[in-house]
Amino acid sequence: MSTLLTVALWVVVIWFVLIVIVTTVLMTVVARHTKKDESAEVSFPTLEPISEQVGDSTITLYTYGQDVYDAMLAEIRGAQDHVYLESYIWKNDELGEEFKREVIAAADRGVDVRLVYDSFANAVVPRAFKQFGPKIQVMRHGWFSLWILVLRIRKLGRDHRKILVVDGRVGFVGGYNIGADYATKWRDTHMRIQGPLTWELQNAFVDFWNAHAKKRKVEPLDDPGADHWEPRLRARRNAPIQMSFPIRNMYLDAIDRAKVRISITQAYFIPDSDILDALLRAAGRGVDVRVLVPENSNHVMADWLSKAFYSRMLEGGIRILFYQPTMVHAKTATIDGRWATVGTANIDRLSLTGNYEINVEVVEESVAAMMDRIFENDCTATRELTLDEWSQRGRMARFGEVVLIPLRPIM
Repeated sequence: MSTLLTVALWVVVIWFVLIVIVTTVLMTVVARHTKKDESAEVSFPTLEPISEQVGDSTITLYTYGQDVYDAMLAEIRGAQDHVYLESYIWKNDELGEEFKREVIAAADRGVDVRLVYDSFANAVVPRAFKQFGPKIQVMRHGWFSLWILVLRIRKLGRDHRKILVVDGRVGFVGGYNIGADYATKWRDTHMRIQGPLTWELQNAFVDFWNAHAKKRKVEPLDDPGADHWEPRLRARRNAPIQMSFPIRNMYLDAIDRAKVRISITQAYFIPDSDILDALLRAAGRGVDVRVLVPENSNHVMADWLSKAFYSRMLEGGIRILFYQPTMVHAKTATIDGRWATVGTANIDRLSLTGNYEINVEVVEESVAAMMDRIFENDCTATRELTLDEWSQRGRMARFGEVVLIPLRPIM
């Protein structure tokens, strides 16, 4: 038995070594041929911020980073009571410095400022930049945990959320991290909520803060409950500490309801078998299923893992649209002109069953219409991958798709 176990362990080790070698070669080759000049000007189709009402609240959608950053900074400058800001990535460039100056200025005038950032995602950011002064409470979500040795999911989730709430009256959520390149060079989507429904984002921030306050040695926040109920809009939140992952179920439920069209935009599309099967069933019953992804994202590994699904998708009637001008980082979907979601979760294992994430779900035709308009605008900068083109890919590509399959559970 010990001999068989030893052989089995060596097979596993050799397999993963092979994966690492092949992955390194593939990533090097692909990156060499697809890397773009990051200093070059980027042009891509965007829309002016567009708004609609949901009950007593106003929902605004942004497709251009500078627009959403201008709006966020204006709200921080006008804050009178509190600023709650949570960002997966907060770069120490000129935009990051501007956000830092404004939150410090808000704290100096007596505003209660609470900040959250993910330590792992910001490991390369200088330590000096992460000092915000004694008036601001900062929660640094853990960089590394020994729980990884026993795969304790409750303890391992990265904080991938991007939330800003000001005075409980206005909030922002979506795919935009804080960084100058995102302002003009990436295509992403963010939502602004003004009015009573801001509670959805404030409550999400408060719950996360209080769940980690004792360990991080910060003061907890009041949790007064909601004064307003609006069933058309809900913030769905993944919380590994509670083993709660409702965003995945949200997608499955919405896809199963589809009758006419499903339009999904994803930075990294690595669906599990249930989500892929649901999309294939929808396409099989005549739904126009379109998945828009970057042709070459900023994560070559994710691109290769995603490609392993293309044969089944195309053969099953799912249309794949490659976004051409730049990196598209949005995590959005709209179905049948009735349902829409904007948030931080990618359709991959890390987002759907691993990270702290938040997606706003809206069941309202006017908001879905805005999302449809954004999707169609993005489609003007895509090319569609055909089954004929895909079937002619080379042997190296086919081999890479297969050999990387074991990495899906960790991506």
